[in-house]
Amino acid sequence: MEAGRKENGREIGGGVDEVAPTSGRRRVEVSGQKNEAVYHLFGGEGSLTKNECPGKCSYRCSATSHTTVCMTYCNYCCERCLCVPSGTYGNKEECPCYNNMKTQEGKPKCP
Repeated sequence: MEAGRKENGREIGGGVDEVAPTSGRRRVEVSGQKNEAVYHLFGGEGSLTKNECPGKCSYRCSATSHTTVCMTYCNYCCERCLCVPSGTYGNKEECPCYNNMKTQEGKPKCP
């Protein structure tokens, strides 16, 4: 991963590098400032397109008996966050936007 380009002896940009696309989607790696950790956005927020939401939500809601309600809210959340957690339950830490959406009563909005 390249740190950035140099211009007039100073480093310009840096920290964000585009990696070869996989499955037709772009993957970005972001280098942390202090600990130089690498964070992958692939699979997290913004990793889906709106067209991919119904398929991901169909799997996410496949284990519930309340499929219609689950699909409604899952698609609502996916269209805003462009992410659906893996599996049929839990794993919401993969999509903070999806995890943080709440109802007026303060309960989780996204399945």
